[in-house]
Amino acid sequence: MKLAFEKGNGLIPAVIQDDQTGSVLMLGFMNVEAFELTRKTGEVVFFSRSRNKLWKKGESSGHLLRVTEIRIDCDADALLVRVKPLGPGVCHEGYRSCFFREIDEFGEARIAEVPAFSPEAVYGKESSR
Repeated sequence: MKLAFEKGNGLIPAVIQDDQTGSVLMLGFMNVEAFELTRKTGEVVFFSRSRNKLWKKGESSGHLLRVTEIRIDCDADALLVRVKPLGPGVCHEGYRSCFFREIDEFGEARIAEVPAFSPEAVYGKESSR
């Protein structure tokens, strides 16, 4: 099946899910090259829209994502990548998941998880994305 990269100007969203727990860990984007590298290496590679380049998840932190399964949605324009996360978390803010906030009954975002690691210890003081 051919993926529809052209629908997203060369990029498709990739939902990253923990294969063991089912938790959604993050959302990233892949271009054709990132997708092929992910398939060939078995480790998740994204295309960074802000840096305009490929980046392998975990290249700075060591918190790699080993692919266990890749699924394609019905329109062939999004991926579900099931992974075995290597490390305490995937979020650059120090949480297990990038989805660590929830919206309360007043429409305010609040932190719903505890940090899994210190981003300063992993990335240094300048840990911006």
